Amino acid sequence: MSVTILVLQLVAAVIMLPAHILNYLGLWDPFVKKVFPRFIASFTETYNRLMNDQKRRLFSNISNFSGPSKEVRLLEVGCGSGANFKYYPSGCKITCVDINPNFQKFLSKSQAENDHLVYERFVLASADNMTSVADGSMDVVVCTLLACSVPNTPAVLKEVKRILRPGGAYYFIEHVAAVNEFSWISFFQKVLNPSWKLIFAGCSMRKATWNDLENAKFSELDLRHITAPLPLKFVGPHIIGYAVK
Repeated sequence: MSVTILVLQLVAAVIMLPAHILNYLGLWDPFVKKVFPRFIASFTETYNRLMNDQKRRLFSNISNFSGPSKEVRLLEVGCGSGANFKYYPSGCKITCVDINPNFQKFLSKSQAENDHLVYERFVLASADNMTSVADGSMDVVVCTLLACSVPNTPAVLKEVKRILRPGGAYYFIEHVAAVNEFSWISFFQKVLNPSWKLIFAGCSMRKATWNDLENAKFSELDLRHITAPLPLKFVGPHIIGYAVK
């Protein structure tokens, strides 16, 4: 890593010194867990407006993966405030998983606004350890903007494959590291990432999640690199698509 990047990382850390001190004292994580859901609920409105066409196109074929009963059993991992509910087809039976119980107030609001879906249960669990969800019990699993904040993406994908029935589909939208390591976007990602991870609950801008998906050995992988039209250009690099077990 260049000296310039290290110096600028230090400058960013100094600017965020109060957060680093609170983190050192063990007070930052509980604070973020309470505040983060409120931020995400607000951010979702902007993100969905900017990504509306992409999301509608991505989720348009979910019904193709319905089970023998013609119903779609759908598990959303890292469901947050329910940002994707409005894009799911009517009658989907939804199970929600999140590690942060403070999302439930915002999740309930989204559920009330999207009564075309059937909500089965909320599971408080980490994405890499969803043992209360049975093997092969879901037709579809959805994760959006989740891989950036999990410590072990391959472990999450292993759980996703365990939970999906054969022929089921995993849908994803993730912001990722810039593919071009010599671009200005990559430069700013490297500079800002340590402080960004602290502020945004472990979210990393530097994950090459496409490699994890390619190595997960799904039978089919439809993956596209796009640039999301977000105001913060350094989180613009995205991957979007679905994979079939």
